[in-house]
Amino acid sequence: MTTPRTGDKTAVRAWRPDTADRVAASRVPLQPRWAALARRRAVIVASAPRTTCGIATLLGLVCFVDVAWPHHWRVLSAFDPLPSGPGRATTEVVVAMCALGLLRVAAGLRRRKRTAWVIAVAACVLIAVVDLVRVENRPVEGVLTIILLAILLLARGEFQARPDPHNRRVAIRRGSTLSAVALGYGFVLINLSGHVPGSPTPLARAREVLLSFVGLGGTLRMADGDFADAFHASLLAMGLLTAASTAVLLLRTSEPLPHLSRADEERLRDLLARSGERDSLGYFALRRDKSVIWSPSGKAAITYRVVAGVALVSGDPIGDPEAWPGAIEAYRQLVARYGWTQAVMGCSELGATVIRRELGLCVLGLGDEAVLATTCFSLEGRAMRAVRQPHARVARAGYVASARRVREIGPAELAELRAAADAWRTDRVERGFSMALSRLGDPADGDCLVVTARQDGELRGLLHFAPWSRRKVSLDLMRRDPSSDNGLNEFMIAELMSAAPGLGIDEVSLNFAVFREALERGSRVGAGPISRLWRRFLLVASRWWQIDSLYRFNGKFHPEWRPRYFCYSSARDVPRIACAAMEAESFIAWPAFLRHLVGRP
Repeated sequence: MTTPRTGDKTAVRAWRPDTADRVAASRVPLQPRWAALARRRAVIVASAPRTTCGIATLLGLVCFVDVAWPHHWRVLSAFDPLPSGPGRATTEVVVAMCALGLLRVAAGLRRRKRTAWVIAVAACVLIAVVDLVRVENRPVEGVLTIILLAILLLARGEFQARPDPHNRRVAIRRGSTLSAVALGYGFVLINLSGHVPGSPTPLARAREVLLSFVGLGGTLRMADGDFADAFHASLLAMGLLTAASTAVLLLRTSEPLPHLSRADEERLRDLLARSGERDSLGYFALRRDKSVIWSPSGKAAITYRVVAGVALVSGDPIGDPEAWPGAIEAYRQLVARYGWTQAVMGCSELGATVIRRELGLCVLGLGDEAVLATTCFSLEGRAMRAVRQPHARVARAGYVASARRVREIGPAELAELRAAADAWRTDRVERGFSMALSRLGDPADGDCLVVTARQDGELRGLLHFAPWSRRKVSLDLMRRDPSSDNGLNEFMIAELMSAAPGLGIDEVSLNFAVFREALERGSRVGAGPISRLWRRFLLVASRWWQIDSLYRFNGKFHPEWRPRYFCYSSARDVPRIACAAMEAESFIAWPAFLRHLVGRP
């Protein structure tokens, strides 16, 4: 287009709209740019928890190297009123504490913890302030600090997982106690005669103690230099101990006290009565060390327990499978609210399919459950010789077995059974979480089945089964007198299978064989090196846990093997989930004083 001549007003008026059109057209390509920036910001925000976790870990390590690396410090004019020695020590302590804090909160950032976000932001600000008073430049540390702080502020909305209120109470209580002890210690020392010349006021003494507690002491002159060094160092050490212990308790993963109310238990029993036939582990949801979350319709529920920040679910959801997605979604929201790790132990194939579809979890085969059908069970034949021979030997020794429901047993005999079960337990604590009820003879468990074996009227062994619908039972407890004859357990199971038709029982679920398929596959001719190595590892682990022995015991009865699965969020969470599961099953037991010290229930 040609430029209009000067003075031609008509041409100018005609040219102006064209200019506006050209300006508007030039702005059109800017819209995709803003859209691209918005998409890039969305990607950064979405990946912020994982990104900040990695950067915080790296920055914490860099800060620790910086503190340990020999170099000199200089305090600028802002610190001139303070003695140079305490100022230098304080800056180093600040960097070290910030590094420790970043390493501690890194995992909390990945779980979107709000408290971890606050501490990480505070640590970045402190590191940036300390960098301003240094002579030496720390470019790597400075760049990492700026990047981490920028991402934290940009994605602050992503870190909304709430801490457990129990954590706050315990942290405040422990911090207040340690602070009172430290300050009392300082007041006693500073008021000892002869250490502080002159007559400073009580306010000056109190200020010196408080400043020494945070590493800024030195406002009062002391007569003995060695005493002054010991006074300042000890108070600073107690201050660091107080800050570290309080931070650890604040950042400790949520572990609320499990609670199953009477109303929830009754609702669960109603669901089990209507649809409990699908899962042999359904009755174990009635353990009273679990919590429950319901679907919006109330037709399904999930029971769980939080251990070390892992929300452990055992078995399938309870109730109608059509209502499972509602309960699973409620569980997902609860886990996201507190930043817990998702994990499901021992679910069936149907449960694993639904959980994988609804939660996107990974699924791994955990083992197989041994199930006996009463209509197919018989001691005849060569294959059952491993059960028939011990059964005959124990029967010749005068043992007599009986199978009864708990409601048919009197209080005196129930007390005898409980005492015997506790006496014959080989461990100090009662183990079990996902596949054990951990109680015997409770009035609410009248449908449970008890098999006892007596010799000359003396109790020598017992089995306890939880009801699995009206016509099925699942093994809960297996105990025998250590002095009884070998093969007593086989004898009691065989006697139960003989009496099962009269009791109206169609199926009996026995022990759970962990990694049964791996043990069987590794023992086959032509097994690969990985299968043989994995089997060898499981055999070594069987020295501490009954892996191979349970598989061989169950295999004697030639049961139907039904697979069970383990669902987890990611591979890096597997060690954490494994430790939490072992603690829930009581394979790991913390001393009582240590649990009290860290405020664990």
